Amino acid sequence: MSRDTMRAPLGGPAAWTGADLERSQDWIWHLDDNDISAIDDALHHVLANGLLWHKLTPSDFPLGSFTARAAAISKELEEGRGIVLLRGLPVERYDADALKIIHYGIACHLGTPIYQSAGGELIGEITDEGAAALDRGTLQKAGDAQPFLSSRARVQTTGPLRFHTDRADVVALLCAEQSVAGGLSQIVSAIAIHDAMLERRPDLLEELFCDLPRSRLGEEKDGGKAYYMLPVFALQQGHFTTHYSRTYVEAGQKVDEVPRVSDAQWQALDLLQDLGHELCLTHRFEPGDIQYLNNHVLYHARTAYEDAAVDGSTLSGQGKRLLYRMWLSMPNSRPLPASHAVLFGETGPGALRGGIRQADGSNVPAGSA
Repeated sequence: MSRDTMRAPLGGPAAWTGADLERSQDWIWHLDDNDISAIDDALHHVLANGLLWHKLTPSDFPLGSFTARAAAISKELEEGRGIVLLRGLPVERYDADALKIIHYGIACHLGTPIYQSAGGELIGEITDEGAAALDRGTLQKAGDAQPFLSSRARVQTTGPLRFHTDRADVVALLCAEQSVAGGLSQIVSAIAIHDAMLERRPDLLEELFCDLPRSRLGEEKDGGKAYYMLPVFALQQGHFTTHYSRTYVEAGQKVDEVPRVSDAQWQALDLLQDLGHELCLTHRFEPGDIQYLNNHVLYHARTAYEDAAVDGSTLSGQGKRLLYRMWLSMPNSRPLPASHAVLFGETGPGALRGGIRQADGSNVPAGSA
């Protein structure tokens, strides 16, 4: 699309603001006794048959009456607001293995779990790792006082996370334990940002439809380029999609061979961030919440947090924030532009796509595709 093309507001059910979701709480789906019973029955089936959580299929985790709700969640994520929060899972009743079985089992009824790292991670444990977080990736250019933390490293600290998307159709976060302070979840509609930017600064909106260089932060293989080009906003067959993490853009500027980001592009990214804070929903996860987000229409972030501590040592369990993260490829997903193949592989609607490719080229466990 050329720069002189007239754009129009996108609108639709996913163009909500935080104020809209605060007024209407129907994006929060409460689990009732029948739902919990169905989940417990499925968990018992897995345990009784000695099944492994990372090899589960929908038939291995039979949800009975809850299956219809799972289908409704998938539809709401793609055709509705793009967000569903399941509330009321009694996490205190389950150990860590049982929580992973439940999280993975429900997710299998929504889509296909995909890898989140080159090491085959299917459920990421999002918690503060202290100094060990540096092992997840840093970049330091000559003259830098401090190393530049990769996105993966930042996630495993108590620091804030800026608005971003993940490399998957849907990200699913189960809250097993919450911090004593902070750690608020921030979610914003990228469509609402698009429409607000169109009204206020259409010139800067156009910058986000143009390619931006992003660093691979060490993910390149076989001598491939250290960066790739991708727009923040795109349209394909009438469907909007966004892919964004400012961290990867900033990291790219530390590499000499990467094209320079223009002043107008930085201004557009600044306005995106400002509008994100203006339009977002800010809420606190409760233990037992499972939040599903469509990465093609929403950004997510978090505020800094503080874990409980006794005698200078962080507690394990009580007051130490722990989220279980999954990435899902969805069977009812939208088409993506050909440019997105650099990250998603396949771009067709409903295609098995996204995630981090393994050494054998796969992005899903054997037998789950």
